[in-house]
Amino acid sequence: MLLTLAWGSLFFLGLFALSTWGLRRARPEWPVYDCLMISTRLVSSAQAVLATASGIVIIFYCRDVVTDR
Repeated sequence: MLLTLAWGSLFFLGLFALSTWGLRRARPEWPVYDCLMISTRLVSSAQAVLATASGIVIIFYCRDVVTDR
């Protein structure tokens, strides 16, 4: 469980840092606030897509969602 938490933390933190860095290089005229806001929204969108996908997988492959593991 801790390994999953560590990988998830690294993934989302890395995605945020990479998107912020990329936006600062691609659009140097934008203020830092705008780059941070877009990066935050990108990471939130990625988390929402992954959470939705995992929920769909759980619904389709578990017979009883409450008791299956």
